[in-house]
Parts: sequence; structure tokens; C-alpha cells
Amino acid sequence: MPQTVISATPGSRAILASSGFRRLLAVRLSSQLADGFFQAGLAGSILFNPNQKTSPVEIAMGFAVLLLPYSILGPYVGVLLDRWDRRASLSVANLARAFFVIPVAILLWHGSHDLWFAVSALMVIAINRFVLAGYSAALPRVVADEKLVPANALAATLGTVCYSIGLFSSTAIVGLNLIGAGEHGYGLISAGGAVGYAAAGVLAWTMFRREELGPLEHEKHTGKLSRAVVEVAQGMVAGGKHLYGKRKALRAMTLQALYRGLYGVLTLATLLLFSQYFGHNASAAQSLGDLGIVVIAGAAGAALAAVVTPPAVRRFGPGRWLTGLVFAVGLVVLVCGLPFAKIPLVAAAFLINVASQSMKIIVDATIQHECEDTYRGRIFSINDTAFNMFFVCGLFVAATTFPANGKSVAGLLSVALGFMALSAWYAYIRSRTEAAPVTTS
Repeated sequence: MPQTVISATPGSRAILASSGFRRLLAVRLSSQLADGFFQAGLAGSILFNPNQKTSPVEIAMGFAVLLLPYSILGPYVGVLLDRWDRRASLSVANLARAFFVIPVAILLWHGSHDLWFAVSALMVIAINRFVLAGYSAALPRVVADEKLVPANALAATLGTVCYSIGLFSSTAIVGLNLIGAGEHGYGLISAGGAVGYAAAGVLAWTMFRREELGPLEHEKHTGKLSRAVVEVAQGMVAGGKHLYGKRKALRAMTLQALYRGLYGVLTLATLLLFSQYFGHNASAAQSLGDLGIVVIAGAAGAALAAVVTPPAVRRFGPGRWLTGLVFAVGLVVLVCGLPFAKIPLVAAAFLINVASQSMKIIVDATIQHECEDTYRGRIFSINDTAFNMFFVCGLFVAATTFPANGKSVAGLLSVALGFMALSAWYAYIRSRTEAAPVTTS
């Protein structure tokens, strides 16, 4: 049976030697830094606003509204990206996000969370799916084929770091009382996102020539858009059938989806702990600052995963490494979660995100290795949808079973045992498959 191997790949210096990659990376990092500012303003207004009492179910509903629509519509993004010049697409999409941030910031300034606020915020988040897909589609135009996998890993890791910097910078601004922790402050933070999005839009337009990011004129799809949409739906079904025959990729994706469900439970519990349990006798600015430290710890864990995953996979193999990671997360939840103290929870955020990002790297590599190129994009779309849907399901489980302040010994014990059971299941299913006779040609 072939093994998924994360082999020796070109280093970051070799990838950054490409001028096109550096320019595309500058556009991406500008927009993801802006994501951090914009989403910090939203989170602060909803979770840490003394005048806004948001229930756990309302928080979960907010995540669902922001994540699920573009996850479900994600496969159809490619229909547009294959028809339009990607340089123009990235520029216009980022400028559109800058435009939609303005009404969100104004409404936050006035403390309004009405329908227009929800629609404008949803537009900013939904366009993000189009932008990220555009970066991925454009990458082969600026990076040699043998550098695609490490270039993807580098761009994704740096993007996560920039997003976390934006988020942490925003919380630091509030925590240091440079601006207030009320409606006006959160409105200003969100408005900062508009600057980053506008910069990304201008950079995309000025740093690339027409068609430099593809598709070339003869490559553009010119058939009826309605027919293309139908073909995408049919193609997703075909991709699902292909995935069913690639059991190693299917197992890895299933593991990650179930893991994301448990991760969603922990995410909402952490938000509630820092906004309600620890924040009971603290100012909103201090609570938001504390949560910012958790975010930056998680980003540091994700960055470390990019370093440790390749040698760990070469040493233990992807299956054993994934099994060990998931079991270790269960232990981390027990050891660092049950004290219900800030410092252990920051440590838990760091360690759990090492595991989460390492799993993502391995699952992506497994899909790339196991699945045929013809189906790969559709299978990544299926993976993306499952990734977000299970996360949202986990949020709702926590919202309906955890107390309003997030402190639940029984809840954390259940999550820890869930991770350990998931690890045992994956080890069992792997051992059954690897013990089966293999026919070689």
C-alpha cells in the first residue's frame, strides 16, 4: 500500500526567491491582517461589550451564519475564477470587502446589530472564500510545480500568523486603553480592516499585469454560466464517488471532521470562559486582551506545526503521528483544561493548535497524494465544507450543554474522552486496513 509521505521539499528561501510569489504573498498577507482587525471588532462588540449580552446559542448562530454559506457555495467559486481575470478578481473582491466594512464599522459605532449589520458582515466574510480560492488558483502561475506544496504551506502559515497579529494588535489596543472597549472602539477597530482590504486590492491591481495570474484568454471558460453551475453540482457528486474509493484520504478527512467537531466545543467553551467566567470581575478591555493572548498562542502553535510535522511524519509515519496527536490533545484537555485557569488554557491553546495545524498539513498532503488531479479540487471543496460544518456542530453542542460561563467539568471530561476515543478508532481502522492483503501489479 502506498504511503503518504511529506518528503524533503524546497526551503522557504527558495520559494521566496520567486518575485511573483512574493507579490502574491504581499496581497494575501495584507488581506489576512485586515481579517484580524475586522473580526476582532466583531468579536469584541458581541462578546466583550458591557452593553451587549449575547447567549451561547447566539454566538454559535453567529459562527454558523458566517461560516456555512460560503462553505456550501465554495465549490461554485471556481466557476467564476475560471472565467474572470484573477488579477482583477482579487483586486475587486478586496476593494468590495473594504466597501462593506464601512457600514459594519458605522453600525458598530452606534451599537446597532440589526439586519443590515448582519448582511454587511456576512458579505465581508463570504467574499473571503472567493479571495482565498483566488490565491490558490493563482499560485501555480507564480511558483514552479515542484514548489507548490511547500509554497501552499508557507503562504497558509504566514497568513494565519498575520491574521493572528491583526487580532492580537486589536486586543492590545483595547487592553492598553488606547481606545475604549465600547461601541466606538470596536467600530474603529473594524474600520482598520477596511484599510488593509483596500491596500490588498490596490496591490493586486498594481503589482501584476493583466492575465499574469491567469486564466489566459484561450483558457477562460466561455460557456453558459447556468450550465457551468449544473456541471459543478454533477462534478461534486463524481468527486464524492472518487473519494469513496480512496479510503486512506476518506479516513483522514473523516478524522479531521470529527476532530473539528470536538474543537468547536472547546472553542465556544474558551470564548465563554474568557468573556464570562474570568471576565466576571474584569473589564471588557482586560478580557479581550486575555483572549488575544490565547489567539497569539494558537498562532504560535500553528507556526510550530509547520516546522515539526515533516520530520515527525518521516520518523513515525502519517498514520501513527495523527493517532498520537489526537490522543495527546485529549490529555492536554484534561491536564490544562480542568484547572480552569488562564495560564494553563493559554498553554492548551498552543499545544492543541500544534496538533490541529499538523493534522491539516497531513490531511491536505494525503488528498494530494491519493486523489487524482481531475478530482482534487472538488475533494478539497468537500473537505472544506465538512471542516466548517462539523466545527459549527461542535459550537452548538457546547452552546446547548455547557453553562453560560463555559465552566463544565463534565463537559471537558467528555471532550477529552472524545479525543481519546477518536484516536482509538483511527488506530483500529488503520490496523484493519494495513492488515488486509495487498495486491501489487
